[in-house]
Amino acid sequence: MRPNTVPRMIAALAAVSLVAACSGENGTGDGSTEGYPDQNITIVVPFSAGGPTDTVTRMIAEPMAAALGGKIVVQNVEGAGGTVAAGQVATARPDGYTVLMHHIGMSTAPALYKDLGFQPLEDFATVGLVTEVPMTVVARTGLAPATLADLTAYVKANAGTVTLANAGIGAASHLCGLLFQVAAGVKLQEVPYQGTGPALTDLVGGQVDFMCDQTTNTTGQITAGKVKAYAVTTPERVKSLPDVPTTTEAGMPQLQVSVWHGLYVPAGTPPEVVRKLSGALATALADPAVIDQMAKLGTAPVVAADATPEAHRAHLQEQITTWAKVIADAGVQAS
Repeated sequence: MRPNTVPRMIAALAAVSLVAACSGENGTGDGSTEGYPDQNITIVVPFSAGGPTDTVTRMIAEPMAAALGGKIVVQNVEGAGGTVAAGQVATARPDGYTVLMHHIGMSTAPALYKDLGFQPLEDFATVGLVTEVPMTVVARTGLAPATLADLTAYVKANAGTVTLANAGIGAASHLCGLLFQVAAGVKLQEVPYQGTGPALTDLVGGQVDFMCDQTTNTTGQITAGKVKAYAVTTPERVKSLPDVPTTTEAGMPQLQVSVWHGLYVPAGTPPEVVRKLSGALATALADPAVIDQMAKLGTAPVVAADATPEAHRAHLQEQITTWAKVIADAGVQAS
């Protein structure tokens, strides 16, 4: 835990106690958070603009802002698999005006990074889960293999020259690519990018051979015929991509991963502020326009019960434990 976390938590608890005293309702009054928000809220995205996490964030930002009666600005802070942005938010003022949108990488960072600089369960308060996005295995259109089984055979025969793109160690694309290599029994030449947005651009342009990426980023490129799709990494086919088989159907049942997203604020943020953010998130996820946008990109909002701080924290804790074993077994370590 950061050295200044305890004083912040004490200050936050003191503020809540004062609210309770003034309202006479054991902390249910608004008190010092009554005017929240009275300035712009920034949602920090740890990856490049145009990437899948950025896309999800921008889908919910406007309806969340409307529910809060304020304005939300999306800021992209790239680097180190999302840990640069997470580290910045962890040390931000815990007042609800700096929010982090992160994906599955929040649960893998403790195992991947020896000197992480923050602890997800200690240095953040969870706001709620947002969505769980399927991934796709996609390639440049000129790559020869026609099926996932063919691709597996091809990369094993050409391991020294085939290039596997990702958004850097700890990114969802890296984790999915790691699972592919484990399932295929091969070690490939990986090409890291500052986000899957630029990686997918190079894939379309033929500069790299293949990659894993979320349906929120690949659906349009697949349906337009700009990339070749081999499989979706979920137990069932994705409605927006009905002709793309699952990895199980394609002969690689070991490769199953979906990318969950959630909102975080610095530890010590007043509980009432967290509740307001969580309520705004729930409102956004119930917005028909958001549901429609997500459906077109192969995903959907989480159920209402999961868009809560409690459900989010429990899921984060479970995922940290799960991925710690996977990463240890794979012998992967970030510098």
